[in-house]
Amino acid sequence: MPQALPAKALGSPFIELQSVDSTNNYAREQIKQGERSGKDPKDLDGTAFFTSEQFAGKGQRGRIWSSEKGANIAMSIVIDPSPLKVSQQFQLSACVAVSVFQFLEKYSGDGCSIKWPNDLYWQDRKAGGILIESVVRNTANMEEPAWPWAIVGIGININQTVFPEHLPNPVSLKQITGKQFDIVSLAHECCSMIDKNYKQLLAEGFDRIYSIYNHHLYKRSSSVRLKKDNRLFTAVIKEVSASGTLVVQHAVEEEFNFGEIEFIGPA
Repeated sequence: MPQALPAKALGSPFIELQSVDSTNNYAREQIKQGERSGKDPKDLDGTAFFTSEQFAGKGQRGRIWSSEKGANIAMSIVIDPSPLKVSQQFQLSACVAVSVFQFLEKYSGDGCSIKWPNDLYWQDRKAGGILIESVVRNTANMEEPAWPWAIVGIGININQTVFPEHLPNPVSLKQITGKQFDIVSLAHECCSMIDKNYKQLLAEGFDRIYSIYNHHLYKRSSSVRLKKDNRLFTAVIKEVSASGTLVVQHAVEEEFNFGEIEFIGPA
């Protein structure tokens, strides 16, 4: 059933910060302050916090997201995901990943893909990453917990050309295209792409986004080396399920949740 569309566009207002530890941390603190002060909790819905410098950016699995000052997109968007159920968190994740993929592909051309669950690759190099942190609350008389907030953190390499040596495979739009970009303008554009797809998700359902996500899945139908705990094995990436598990085929078909498995490299 179609959901009521948000009144505000994602990325509005767009707040520029000079320096923060993490835009996700900053966004979470704004939510807490709003709740403590008794403000309408939905005042923050759609707000994007963009920073020129993020000195303790968050990556997946507790990693640090490294970014050169003034060179890249580092922002978080506060979203009210309550039209979706907590069990549909992957729908929001896939929606954002598809949006950032489409944004990157517009400038980089062919070669972009989505690495499960939500990294953005150009060829075999990482161009961006997404970290969604949700606020979920148990409620008395409801079958599912309430999902009042999602903080969508986005890091995209734009103009940086020199990266720390410990990063194995980074790439930026400037390295891909040879061009210098206006970072703030691109951040606005990325917000608009997410807003368009999120509203389409609520209005039309998940099928279109899910199809695009799997069509552009990194290493789909290819053999890769994977690691689960102490087990190393080779398998073919088949797809990502509608609930967000990675489906692979080797001697048997297996499904893995995020955090259960690690990509080691091509077979």
